[in-house]
Amino acid sequence: KSPPSVSSQDSPTMRRRPAVSSSSSALFFATAALHLHLAASFSPPPVSLPAVVRRGPRRRSSPVLAASASASLPEFSYAPNFITKTLPADPVTRFPPEPNGYLHLGHAKAICFNFGVAAMYGGTCHMRLDDTNPSKENAEYAASILADVRWLLSADPSSDPWSGPVRLASNYFPALYDLAEQLILRGDAYVDSQSAEDMRRTRGTLTEGGTPSPFRARTPEESLELFREMRAGLHPEGAHVLRARIDMSSPNLNLRDPTLYRIKHESHPHTGDAWCIYPMYDYAHAVSDALEGITNSLCTLEFADHRPLYDWVVERAVAAGTAPCLAGPPRQTEFSRLNLRYTVLSKRKLIQLVEGGHVDGWDDPRMPTLSGARRRGLPPAALRLFCARVGISKIDSVIDYGLLEDCAREVMDAEAGRAFAVLDPLRLTITNWDGGLETFEVPRHPKAPERGERAVPFGRELYIERSDFFDANGPEGRATEGRPPRGYKRLLEGGPVRLKFAYVVTCTEVVRDAAGEPVELRCTYDPATRAGCTPEGQKRTKGIVQWVEASSAVRCTVRDYDRLFRTEEPGAATGDFLDDLNGKSARVTEGALVEPSVAEDVGRGEDAGGGSDLRFQFERSGYYAPDRDSALDALVFNRVATLRDTWGAPPAPNPPGKPRGRGATKAAGPLEDVRRVSLRAGTVLSAGPHPDADGLVVLAVACGDVPGEDGATLPRTVVAGIAGKVALESLPGTRTVFLTNLKPAKMRGIESTAVLVAADGEEGGVELLGVPEGVEDGELLRFEGFEMGEPDGLLKSKGALKVWDRVKEGLKGTEEGHAAYNTEGKVSRIMTSKGPVQSPANANIE
Repeated sequence: KSPPSVSSQDSPTMRRRPAVSSSSSALFFATAALHLHLAASFSPPPVSLPAVVRRGPRRRSSPVLAASASASLPEFSYAPNFITKTLPADPVTRFPPEPNGYLHLGHAKAICFNFGVAAMYGGTCHMRLDDTNPSKENAEYAASILADVRWLLSADPSSDPWSGPVRLASNYFPALYDLAEQLILRGDAYVDSQSAEDMRRTRGTLTEGGTPSPFRARTPEESLELFREMRAGLHPEGAHVLRARIDMSSPNLNLRDPTLYRIKHESHPHTGDAWCIYPMYDYAHAVSDALEGITNSLCTLEFADHRPLYDWVVERAVAAGTAPCLAGPPRQTEFSRLNLRYTVLSKRKLIQLVEGGHVDGWDDPRMPTLSGARRRGLPPAALRLFCARVGISKIDSVIDYGLLEDCAREVMDAEAGRAFAVLDPLRLTITNWDGGLETFEVPRHPKAPERGERAVPFGRELYIERSDFFDANGPEGRATEGRPPRGYKRLLEGGPVRLKFAYVVTCTEVVRDAAGEPVELRCTYDPATRAGCTPEGQKRTKGIVQWVEASSAVRCTVRDYDRLFRTEEPGAATGDFLDDLNGKSARVTEGALVEPSVAEDVGRGEDAGGGSDLRFQFERSGYYAPDRDSALDALVFNRVATLRDTWGAPPAPNPPGKPRGRGATKAAGPLEDVRRVSLRAGTVLSAGPHPDADGLVVLAVACGDVPGEDGATLPRTVVAGIAGKVALESLPGTRTVFLTNLKPAKMRGIESTAVLVAADGEEGGVELLGVPEGVEDGELLRFEGFEMGEPDGLLKSKGALKVWDRVKEGLKGTEEGHAAYNTEGKVSRIMTSKGPVQSPANANIE
């Protein structure tokens, strides 16, 4: 039972319960289920108690087979890591934010991983709001959190991605209160009446222990009476707190008698005025996990120091008795949080941006909030792909914002329908056109013919982009003495250009306004060039531009968004992150024109491909999505991403002898390269000479990544040019490093399915890299300082094959004898779960 509710305006004589003796130690456990039932009188729906979670050995399920366990979730694919290797067969995880703000991109990593690994391994994930502080929480935040999680995860928008109802920590307030009474009676908690300032002073520092409170010696009976008076509302805020009695000399500050309850005479968004004391987050969080039967608490590294407190709370609860709703503490494992360049994720700084008017609210499309990403039009699949590629590790690192943009382009290139849009219109009149409107049926998506075609009208009056016309007599011409840029293939006065999907036109006259700016191009068209045809004997026109027909084009507003900050680390130079705001992060264009099929698709509320989210690739402009302000008679589009990265470092001058232009290759950044290669630990099973090549040897190696029957793995074949450079008889049983995702290649008739990674030895010999003891075959190796995700399935295209070439160029042994990757002045050791890979000192590795 809960104590009677007494407000501070009631009789000064507190209505007390009868004294509770130690024989009532099972009160919490006998009534826990009842309290949960009583919580049903509040919304949302009641919390159902989980079955007992039995600890002990469990066989882990196959993530591939278990991936379809939740039909409402999209598929996830996380590389095996230090957390997935410890999961039980049916893990129960949770995502438990406090409803005191909007979720941001950093939360997306935690959401995707908690829900993703639960789905991959046949488990479930709970959605819980840890609403323990009414001062900072409200219904707006709670609603936005649930909407963001649904958007990010729901493969089926009509169903919720979490298991069961939305859970609230406030639903457990009665049970938490009764447990607090039991802690007092057992001597594990006491009421402290020090001021907040005195508590801070006596808590100690990181190097000095704390001083026990003068009220630490209060008897359980005295503390219980005061605690009930706190519950009854008889004391002002700050008069008393309930503290755990743990260890004031502990090196962990979280164990120096932490506060469990404080007085707050405030209405709660969920429980109203039923309570005037509220549990602290760490206390409520730990008990909520145990009540729900959470098996795996997956959280970021800053909670590592809180783990001993969580375990202490639950262990004391279990020690007080037994109940089916308590399964013991979950296994807490920490991973690094997401840090991004060119943005800020601090809640304090995000509040500054909103309250200072630097952005248009929490869902401003430039904000790193999930609400902002959703409004901008970012596909949730792109954010999930980004989180999978970032991966999970314990090493803090900073991820380039460009990786998220690359993921957005990759997803939208496959999903977004194509359309013509002219953002800076210049009229083009075909003077020899005698007919009315002609319609061209063109593909909605050039790589997905099954999505059908769209109708694009064509006629005498058209519009093209102003930038698609080089005005030799205008500002651009005067800057270059009338010469167009080298390689320019678009429209010139007197020159031809092809209107995409339509005809070749030639500009015969330029009409100018009073300022000398072109306002109309008068052209002639060649009827024989319709739909890409080139008449026999004519030279093919290379230049192609997009267009819209004047009478059918739909006027709209286009908002071109870019990164909110112009530097990688906002505030690093001056100390004020606001100094680095990008003044060009939003450019609004009124009067842009789009082809009519765009308005038709927006009117239908979905694209022709049947997707629930509408996005377009406006050809040669970028990827766009309708804004929430958009209406059928006033369309508004947000740019989600440019067609290519515009923030990359400028290309370095070509060294002598290096190809330029078409022969040159653009290198990816080192972060992207190392993520794509799959270096694994393996064991040489056998070694022998190649039957047809004296310089080659054939190895059978166990890399642990090729599935066979009954859970076994199959060996790979490695053909390596190390004959005469290493003693063959010494190779079997050697544990070393292999590259396993390079395209298989036949070496004199024998297919090599992996690559041996080795170092140069003395006198032209070869030395194999060393793998520490205890590392399993197939373990994916990582590069120190880089957050690793899932590598490419197979590096097989010409561009992909160069990835290994670039990585290989940076591999070298350190002076300490560790294999490492050297790039941009940074040395990153190749790491296993048991330590660094060994290499001869200063040796080249390939």
